[in-house]
Amino acid sequence: MDPAEVLLIGGRAGVGKTTVAWEVSARLRAANVAHCVVEGDFMAQAHPAPEGDPRRRQIAERNLTALWSNYEELGYRRLIYTQTVSVLPENEGMFRRAMGAEVRLVRVVLTASDATARERLTGREQGSELDRELESSARKARILEEQAPLDTVRVATDGRTVVDLAREVVAATGWLATTSGRPAGA
Repeated sequence: MDPAEVLLIGGRAGVGKTTVAWEVSARLRAANVAHCVVEGDFMAQAHPAPEGDPRRRQIAERNLTALWSNYEELGYRRLIYTQTVSVLPENEGMFRRAMGAEVRLVRVVLTASDATARERLTGREQGSELDRELESSARKARILEEQAPLDTVRVATDGRTVVDLAREVVAATGWLATTSGRPAGA
């Protein structure tokens, strides 16, 4: 069996990770390429488990392992995973433990200017956490710029359509060039 593959879509809050992931999925569905999509932020959405708490990472890994086990049992080999800092080296072990040591990681960081991120977050965050999200977004953008591995594909989102962005992200995977990894019956 071919090793699993994971497309890690990272980037600051407000950059469009989830929107791009769904458009990537649409492109893959149109080409009949089997895959699954996981929103990484939901893998550790629990309280109390503050940012930086080791339990947060443990919860995320346990949940990813359980989900991937189910997908893998049905024959899936490709995963689209979105989460702000998923591309960082410190998170690689989680994917290797959950999906197998030979998993192929494709890292993509979506980027946006401070102004674009602010505009998107202001439109999205209707509650009390806008200021916290803006501060966190800027901090995470700096971390990603400094710490993302050299093989990370960086895709600027300012002024571009989601269709254009997804085309570039899918190209980074090479998944449209092959149809291996398709589950039985797909």
